[in-house]
Formats: sequence, C-alpha cells, structure tokens
Amino acid sequence: MIAGTVLALAGGVGGAKLADGLAALLGGRLGVIVNTGDDFEHMGLSVSPDLDTVMYTLAGIANPETGWGIAGESWAFLDQAARLGGPSWFRLGDRDLATHVLRTERLRRGERLSAITADLCRRLGIAAHVLPMSDDPVRTVVETAEGPLAFQEYFVRRRCEVPVTGFAFAGAAEARPTEEIAAALAAADLAAIVICPSNPFVSVDPILAVPGLRPALRRRGAPIVAVSPIIGGAAVKGPAAKMMRELRLDPSALTVAEHYAGFIDGMLIDEADGSLAPRLEARGLAVRIAPTLMKTQDDRRAVARQALALARAVAARRQVP
Repeated sequence: MIAGTVLALAGGVGGAKLADGLAALLGGRLGVIVNTGDDFEHMGLSVSPDLDTVMYTLAGIANPETGWGIAGESWAFLDQAARLGGPSWFRLGDRDLATHVLRTERLRRGERLSAITADLCRRLGIAAHVLPMSDDPVRTVVETAEGPLAFQEYFVRRRCEVPVTGFAFAGAAEARPTEEIAAALAAADLAAIVICPSNPFVSVDPILAVPGLRPALRRRGAPIVAVSPIIGGAAVKGPAAKMMRELRLDPSALTVAEHYAGFIDGMLIDEADGSLAPRLEARGLAVRIAPTLMKTQDDRRAVARQALALARAVAARRQVP
C-alpha cells in the first residue's frame, strides 16, 4: 500500500471505476479531479455527467449495466416530459433528477460547484474527495466536418457517429483551478498522481487545459502514472479508439503515451499489449503489465493496486543514484 495521499484525474465510466478501486484502498486519502468539460444546461438544469458518474460510482449506487446513472432508476419524469413535447434524447432519471435540481438551485444562489459537490458526496457517505477541475465553466467542443458540436450533442444525441477533426475547450482560458485542488497539491504527503483510463481527448485534456493545472501537477514532483484506456487496439467503453482512427492515429497504448509525452512518468498497460512495453520503455517510461479490464469490484481494486505499485516503482527509481 502506498503511503500518503493520491490524486487521480478522471472522467467517464472507466475513470469512475478506477477511482472506485483507489477509494476502496485509500478512503479519505484520495482526491479525484474530475472533468467538467461535459457539463451543460438541459431543460433549465445544470447537469455534470462526469461528476455524477464518479459520485454515484463511489457511493455504490451507479447503474451496473450502463456505468452511469443510478441503479433501480425510474423514468416517469422523462416519459411525461416527452409526452408534453419536451426533449428526451438525454436520459434524466427520476432519482438522478434530484441531483440536478438541487445543484442548479444552489449554483443560482451563488455557491461554488466544488462546495456543492463536497456536500453531496458527504451526504452519500463518500470518504474520497471529489474535486471538480474548476468552478468556472469550461465546455468541450467537438470539431467535425459538419462544424463544431457541443459535447453532449456529439456524444449522446449524435451517438458519436460524426467523424471528429479536433477538440476545443470553450472558457478554459478564463478558468482557474479550485482552492480544493490547490490544497490537495500542496499536501506534504502527496505520493502519486494517477491518470485513470479515461478518454485522453475529452476526459483528461479538458482538465489539463485549465491554466496552471498541468504545470502544477508536474511541478509537484509526485510520480505521475497513467492507465491506458486502450486494450488490444480498442477502447473498453466510449469513442476513444474511434476518435484516434479519425484523427489518423493508431489506437494503442503507444498513442496514449505519446499524447501524454513529457507529463507522465509511467504507464500501466494490459497483458494484451505486453509486447509494447519495450517501445514504451524506450520513451523513458516505467511500464507495468497487468490485467486492466474492470468487470468486478475486485478488478477495480486490483488495477488500483497495480497503478499504485507502478507509482512506487517510479519513486524508487528516482532514488537510485
């Protein structure tokens, strides 16, 4: 077990699963910096999909079939809204709706997203610290041949069918890291930073686009390790591999490593990609090979242990004269 505190960068279902595994091992010693580039307003409500996926997963109430939303959900509100002519393309369940209504009300009263998230997590019994990447609005825009699309328009309404040509993060230049993130980075016992197996382009890049955050993470000096979201040339869930192909990139752990070049110290890759280890090591990275597919709670803990072991190995390597 690693000593000290750990920060994880996460977004999407894969990120939430590893965050859950880390939380099972670390409890309150874990801070999860979560992508808010997916946030948007829908039917007058402030919706934070990645924050909610991480929060519901850590609380043990996430829908096990989808990875998002709440288990045992009902859809009476959405059905009635559709009957009355409202939009039904974005799934707002009845229990999930409570989160969005309360968040919206509190934001309109002037409360910070970070403070609201911390309070919701406390009420759900979550020991880990769920940290929005910024209290300032940042919105991921997907560039396509058809023109720019808001992320949820691309991801949910268009089901990722439109080929991508690039990404932009509206509002990022004006955003700032939160005081909670600053405090986590200042912790004397920060032992590791883990990039979860989240989509590099639309889950992790928005976090790193917040001015000052990427250099602050790097400058802190803790080992930074990434878990590859690509296994055997495919993404476990989501469009990461599809995006890579459309951007004329090879869907592989090598591409992920190149994307994070100069930022990460090590990478955890799946056994299916073990042959790539020498090429990753030639890039100066510490590499660990282990099963990384997370189907069960035990899998999540096992991958978390491997990621932390890799961070320990990086730290030990630095101490060798």
